[in-house]
Amino acid sequence: MSERLKRSVSLERLMRSASLERYAWYSVAAALVTIALKTLAWRLTGSVGLLSDALESLINLAAALLALSMLRLAASPPDAAHPYGRYKAEYFASGIEGALIVFTAVAIAYAAVPRLASPQPIEAPLLGIALSALASAINLGCGRMLISAGRRLDSIALEADGHHLMTDVWTSVGIIVGVALVAATGWHLLDPLIALAVAAHIVFTGLMLMRRSLDGLLDAAIPPAELAEIENIFTEYRQRYGVEFHALLTRQAGARRFISFHLLVPDAWPVDRAHQLSEEIEERIRARLPNAITLSHIEPISQPASYDDIKLERW
Repeated sequence: MSERLKRSVSLERLMRSASLERYAWYSVAAALVTIALKTLAWRLTGSVGLLSDALESLINLAAALLALSMLRLAASPPDAAHPYGRYKAEYFASGIEGALIVFTAVAIAYAAVPRLASPQPIEAPLLGIALSALASAINLGCGRMLISAGRRLDSIALEADGHHLMTDVWTSVGIIVGVALVAATGWHLLDPLIALAVAAHIVFTGLMLMRRSLDGLLDAAIPPAELAEIENIFTEYRQRYGVEFHALLTRQAGARRFISFHLLVPDAWPVDRAHQLSEEIEERIRARLPNAITLSHIEPISQPASYDDIKLERW
């Protein structure tokens, strides 16, 4: 890689890191504002449903701060101790966030269960609903922004934070509806029942985030659509040059894709021609799959030994 290209890649990495951090700070700010609004709504109404909503916002803040720290760690350049970088740090952010969500669900249930035996009236429901609705609108805007930025910048931590905020939005909608029903019907038991339903929903969300993070930490392959892009490139070069490919291995670590394959070329080809073609193919793959790190191994196509290593563990 030329020095000019290295500088370009380094600049691109710095710009991406700055963008990710900026969006993470937006999430922190949104969490602080919504905590204040929802806590005030709970204090005014005494609703455990609104209390559960406020508790989840505390998790939003913890998740946003964690995402910010992990994004910074993931953006740090490779070194001698971590030659492949620290891209998996984003999975820790989403995994710990999932665990915190489950913890919040337990806290919500702990507050709601006693109210089943002795339901309490809700004070100032309209004001509580208005404050919770305002907080939900803030989360809606921030969540959509984070999901869009996470997909565009290929950041699982940012996208997970956005999905968490969107979950908080739908949770808040359920709480608002519950408080409104209690105010309209006078059936106070609805308040703790809805809080428990929120807790169950939060548990499900947390477990899904933990599962997705575990897949990343276990070096799952890149998505099928991206594998299809690589196979399309291979098919094109098979037809053009009569070469063959095997031993394609992929894994994903945060924003990075690691891709290795064996390129089988005609025996009569000189090394420089085979090497030039492998470089061209790797460049094509990186153009189709941004943030990919590629590695190819050249072999003679007619030698039986070239096919003996298909099942070797080379990654």
